[in-house]
Amino acid sequence: MLKLQNVETFYGNIQALKSISMEIAEGEIVTLIGANGAGKSTTLMSISGVVPPRTGEILFQDQPIHGLPPNAIVSMGISQVPEGRRIFPYLTVLENLDMGAFLRDDKDEIKNDIAYIFELFPILAERRHQAGGTLSGGEQQMLAISRALMARPRLLLLDEPSLGLAPLVVKRIFDIVRKINTENNTTVFLVEQNANLALKTAHRGYVMENGRIIMADAADKLLANEDVRKAYLGI
Repeated sequence: MLKLQNVETFYGNIQALKSISMEIAEGEIVTLIGANGAGKSTTLMSISGVVPPRTGEILFQDQPIHGLPPNAIVSMGISQVPEGRRIFPYLTVLENLDMGAFLRDDKDEIKNDIAYIFELFPILAERRHQAGGTLSGGEQQMLAISRALMARPRLLLLDEPSLGLAPLVVKRIFDIVRKINTENNTTVFLVEQNANLALKTAHRGYVMENGRIIMADAADKLLANEDVRKAYLGI
């Protein structure tokens, strides 16, 4: 579904991604793990067109997307949940969800999708008329994921969904990620600092260090890898 080939991304003269290549097949959950500053978020930003790569190719369903603006990439079926959630704090829950569907005009289906979101996250149904900025951190993360789902993505990009959340809330969110993957056949690319949780959730994983992919394998094999355990699992 998604292929990155020798992608290099810069911030000014600072090179963040150094000739990275990876693939994600339809229906997979794939995770990218690594230390802070390794280039994980930049990888997602390059895919979604926010920070376009300077060289290399990004192909989505065999179509090049590395030269497209973010809205065009969303319209093709890729949605990103950014690090730090970044909901619209002064808009209500419902208005945030409507913003997620801004490229759609199928009003009846939008209503059905909102009903589905409220089944996934009942607390959002209770808070539907509440301003997003007044929600708890966990509720805001649920809203950020839900807003992305309103675009009906085929590929969902998740950037640090566990960041700053209580363990019980994190478990709930990752349970929903698995459910979205299995029930909706939504492919998921997960960037996550909690390597243990990410590798237990994903089918496959990549390890990034200083802007380079240094390892790739099935998630369970990475979980058992001694180098990964020492460097990222604290074992």
